[in-house]
Amino acid sequence: MDIPFEPIVFGVKVNIHFILEYAAFFIGFRYYIVLKKKTQDAISSANRLSIIIGAVFGAFLGSRIFGFLENPVFAVGPEYFLSLLNAKTIMGGLFGGLIGVEFAKKVIGEKNSSGDLFTFPIILGIIIGRVGCFLAGVNEFTYGKETNSFLGMDLGDGLQRYPTALFEVVFLVLLWIVLRYLQKKNNYRSGVLFQYFMILYFLFRFCIEFLKPNVFLIFGLSSIQYLCILCLIYYKNTIRDTFYANKKLHVL
Repeated sequence: MDIPFEPIVFGVKVNIHFILEYAAFFIGFRYYIVLKKKTQDAISSANRLSIIIGAVFGAFLGSRIFGFLENPVFAVGPEYFLSLLNAKTIMGGLFGGLIGVEFAKKVIGEKNSSGDLFTFPIILGIIIGRVGCFLAGVNEFTYGKETNSFLGMDLGDGLQRYPTALFEVVFLVLLWIVLRYLQKKNNYRSGVLFQYFMILYFLFRFCIEFLKPNVFLIFGLSSIQYLCILCLIYYKNTIRDTFYANKKLHVL
């Protein structure tokens, strides 16, 4: 199979990345519906809907803002504004969605944690989307730097590059397994599952960015890496409590 993978169906070249991107949203949301039916949700249906709306708007704005900040070029004209709408990143979407959820909960007065129910549908959606990014090769800016190591792959430009999208798929599968294990232990407080996902995923993305050929850097770091740092600061209490709990268990 050649990468970029662009199969011909009935004489038409299929954009497999585009299809998998939208499949990620659809399948992820359907999985969320299935989990919600199996879970005794402490949040009412009306409040849950408000939270979802907050997440959608926050994710849309966050993905576009940080998508632009990955390569902030200013211009004028219809093509430029179209490129602004198409510029997006899952990292900005996740953090923007988080802020949107917290804002919606503040408005409606919801005190219960809402993230755990979204955790596995989000991971599933990202996995599907990243498979599409991998198959798109160099047509999507998710590929890595050139490398001479055995990890290198030809992603469509004749060069051996780190397949960072594939690395992310493997990481997310392992993260799924770890979080499912924690979920089955059932001895964590509500909301921690989602917080662990955000902390570990953003920490992974901070590290993997060093393998990508980013062109816009500030003090050697990309805008995505600064977003990762911001997210880790946001969850500093969870990180502190986790290390404190592990240290206490070690002493005991």
